[in-house]
Amino acid sequence: MNLNRLAYFAAVADTGSFTRAAERLRISKAVVSQQVAELEREVGATLLLRTTRRVQPTEAGRLFHARCTAILREAEEAFGELAQGAAQPSGTLRITAPNDYGIVTLVPVVTAFSARYPQCRVELVLHDQTLDLLTGEIDLAIRVGWLEDSSLQARRIGSFRQMLVGGPALAARIAAARQPEDLAGLPFVANMALKEPLLWQFARGDGERRTVRLQATIAIDTTPAVLAAVQIGGGLSVLPDFLVRDLLAAGQLLHVLPAWQLPAGGIHAVYPAARFRPAKVTAFLAMLIEAERRRPPVPGGESPGAAG
Repeated sequence: MNLNRLAYFAAVADTGSFTRAAERLRISKAVVSQQVAELEREVGATLLLRTTRRVQPTEAGRLFHARCTAILREAEEAFGELAQGAAQPSGTLRITAPNDYGIVTLVPVVTAFSARYPQCRVELVLHDQTLDLLTGEIDLAIRVGWLEDSSLQARRIGSFRQMLVGGPALAARIAAARQPEDLAGLPFVANMALKEPLLWQFARGDGERRTVRLQATIAIDTTPAVLAAVQIGGGLSVLPDFLVRDLLAAGQLLHVLPAWQLPAGGIHAVYPAARFRPAKVTAFLAMLIEAERRRPPVPGGESPGAAG
């Protein structure tokens, strides 16, 4: 059944006229007349008595009109509730992100989000491997690094510096390194969560570039574990600025080859393509972007900061 016909019939019964019903509905009188006739054929009953002066419901029409009015009112309330729900964050928000960024940045934002929107429940899945958003189980993914082509929608919300760091136990050997080629003799902790954990491109302010391939003495597949190994003297490694910023400021890590820079990476919010973005996703993104904008600079250089 075409439910629009209920609205056409109700308008005619309320106004007692096809002409006035058409004016209320802002459609032609012919359309109203045709659709009401189709409704009568569908229900197998005459709903309206048509005279030259007035149109009025039959006995069956009066009973049907009462039901139609209730149905149309409930439909209007349902749309109203849906619109209100779309404007106010609610329900379960499922987010996935890499371990390091999730622990340092997302956990505080999730905590603040939950306090601000208690009607929302947040599920945060931290994993250094990329999870598939097309399964429908994830509302939002945070990808740190370089995006691959996909059917997903993405928004760049910030950026980060890659920093070559080492622990104080290696301070003397770190101080002796002047060029990227000098790194060959130093122990290196490879982050196997990366596609190219051993190949690194360095650039200097004068435009000079060097590419070096390092040899791993230790290989680990999660970034927080790589950091732990570096802190206790296991070797050098390349880590994102948001993870090592406080440790560098406290002297618990050392910046290796500070005159040379590694490529900066992007921080992206990624979500399945959709015409409408749920309010819970929009609200969380706004808080995350604000957190990125407030991120302090890294000692010895400015953080790339957030993007709009």
